[in-house]
Amino acid sequence: MANTGFKDGVRREIRRLGSRKMYIFGMLVVPLVMAFFFLDLLSPGLPNHVPTAVVDLDHSPMSRSVTQSLSALQVIDLSERCESYDEALDRVRQGKIFGFFVIPADFEKNALSGNEPTLEYYSNMTYFVPGTLAFKGFKTVAVATSGGVVQQTLLSLGATPGQISSMVQPLSLDIYGLHNPWMSYSIYLCPSFTMATFVLMIMLMTVFSITIEIKDGTSPQWLDAAKGNIWVALASKLLPQTVIFAATGIFIQWLFFGLSHFPLNGSLGWMLVATLLAVVASQGVGVFICSVVPNPRLALSLTSLFGILSFSFTGFSFPVESMYGFLAIFSYLAPIRYWFLIYINEALNGVGLYYSRYYFVALIVLPLVACTLLGRLRRACLKPVYVP
Repeated sequence: MANTGFKDGVRREIRRLGSRKMYIFGMLVVPLVMAFFFLDLLSPGLPNHVPTAVVDLDHSPMSRSVTQSLSALQVIDLSERCESYDEALDRVRQGKIFGFFVIPADFEKNALSGNEPTLEYYSNMTYFVPGTLAFKGFKTVAVATSGGVVQQTLLSLGATPGQISSMVQPLSLDIYGLHNPWMSYSIYLCPSFTMATFVLMIMLMTVFSITIEIKDGTSPQWLDAAKGNIWVALASKLLPQTVIFAATGIFIQWLFFGLSHFPLNGSLGWMLVATLLAVVASQGVGVFICSVVPNPRLALSLTSLFGILSFSFTGFSFPVESMYGFLAIFSYLAPIRYWFLIYINEALNGVGLYYSRYYFVALIVLPLVACTLLGRLRRACLKPVYVP
């Protein structure tokens, strides 16, 4: 069998991985620490007791009833009572509360006389999750208060309870939360944030391990070990990292579906395949960046920028379809987007492989794109030039 230098390259890379603690830190410590961090941070599932305030300008029995309804909600914490709109707004600006509910003066008098008073509520959407939860709680109480006023008015006019029920709520609604009936934020956010961090570390470690050869001037020896073949050189360098990252990724999946009991309505096997493909695709993106910018400082900066932006551009918190076109295009370049879509289809929706086939194909295509620039990377490795 011809000696291609593959085994020598693998042994060389294993020695290099053991020579720097940063490799172990980046490949094992950071991904696992972040996984446990997000699982612990979001373990309650749904954030509760969002600090809010009420501005009661009426001080009537009806306004006190509205305040009690607000206090009874689990999602918000009516932590402050403010005397004016300006005082409540100042609390929001200080970050002490995330919203406030305003009950106007003469609220009870106007409500009972049919003058249609206005209930106002404000939520700070700068902090999306607590702001949204405060808005939801305020709206629930406002709608319930409106229905209560209508009910009391109809009773005073002589309507029967049956007539009032059909007028106030003519339709009875049954609402079901599909595939996440617990309404747990953890099931949605933990996998996305954890895997996005994992993919970022894969790209960073790939870029560092390649460009550090150019910086140290050892890239010619790296190619010599592979008999001058850049394909063999890359395969021998990335294979040990792939094995470690694959083991880390599989362990993270066990944390999700085994330890934390996240719903798995589809196939665990396809989720593991998606994770392995995401590892290889992320390494492919790292190789592509090294080929374009064979400089450790610039390549690591570009990788960090791309990886951090992928948290926003891949649809975790804002739909890609609603983004501007020139921004949405970045989402299709990030491996984490395709893993996330597979997770939604396989784990949460359980719709089967057919609906995720294009996402698997995308994870296969991404590393193939990097192969188009290997000639450029080989030339940079043969004549290493480091520009600090």
